[in-house]
Amino acid sequence: MTEPAFFAPARRFEVGEIAALTGARLRDASQEKITISRLAPAGEGGEETLVFIDGRRHASRIGSVRAAALLCSEELAENAPDGVAVLVSPKPQQAFAMVARLLFPEANRPQPVTGETGVSPRAVIAKGAVVEDGAIIEAGAVIGVGASVGRGTIVGPNTVIGARCSIGRDGYVGPNVMLQYAVIGDRVIIHPGAQIGQDGFGFLPGPNGFEKNPQIGRVIIQDDVEIGANTTIDRGALSDTIIGEGTKIDNLVQIGHNVHIGRRCVIAGLCGLSGSVKLGDYVMLGGQVGIADHITIGNRAQLAASSGVMDDVPEGERWAGVPAKPMRQAFREIAALRSLVQDMRKGSKG
Repeated sequence: MTEPAFFAPARRFEVGEIAALTGARLRDASQEKITISRLAPAGEGGEETLVFIDGRRHASRIGSVRAAALLCSEELAENAPDGVAVLVSPKPQQAFAMVARLLFPEANRPQPVTGETGVSPRAVIAKGAVVEDGAIIEAGAVIGVGASVGRGTIVGPNTVIGARCSIGRDGYVGPNVMLQYAVIGDRVIIHPGAQIGQDGFGFLPGPNGFEKNPQIGRVIIQDDVEIGANTTIDRGALSDTIIGEGTKIDNLVQIGHNVHIGRRCVIAGLCGLSGSVKLGDYVMLGGQVGIADHITIGNRAQLAASSGVMDDVPEGERWAGVPAKPMRQAFREIAALRSLVQDMRKGSKG
């Protein structure tokens, strides 16, 4: 059985064309007509293949490259094997990603699972819902009363768009997504299994146990956001939960009610943001970061993986640890603890 090839190149690119598109410098102009139709890791390569090597720590790989063309930095270029077209770039990985987007445009945004176009006869479109021309609603999808889906947006199989929700243009909502009480901007990608707009975890102690505190806010997701598979975003209690423009959220992230996330943040998998957390712009959270309720994270702050955040983080700072603290302090404490343990072991042996 032939192995399936899921992504076919849109067309071949010449090395000279890649240089012009990425701003890279082709060391040997006579190689500008070499064609590229494949991408691969530096250790694989092959005919018509482009690879990249970024940084000195990978410099040892350059001598074994067997590819049609190589993207690398100036300091590594002179060590490239003969016969390989060398494209010199100050940021080889970014240039490589640009080529990937051009070579495999279908990988930029998920495509319809069923291959359908328009509204599937097996979709359920409620009375009063608006689906603009050019949107794709796949089999089993449900579009609720008064909901709207913009032109060029794909709604995957078995996805439910709740009443009066709106989704902008040129977006993607994957299979088995539940979307309710939400307003979604343009070019938003929501991967399979995400649950958006369910009520937040709001309970108050009462005479008969915990009583529900009704959650009557919304979820607002601005343009160019990407939300990973099986991520959950609670709607607000009174105000809205807001995800800022250009923010990228990984798989299996929990975002509580009334959370405000700024523009162009990056949130890695398994993070948990408690209710009313506020993230500024350009914040970066490593995997498994947990943030207590009502915490504010300043613009451009960075939190290391597995940090447990219980205090506000000032703008531009890097924190780590449990409880989280400025990274240098956290590492000094770890080093001191290790030293103490070693001293105790030496003392017990003595």
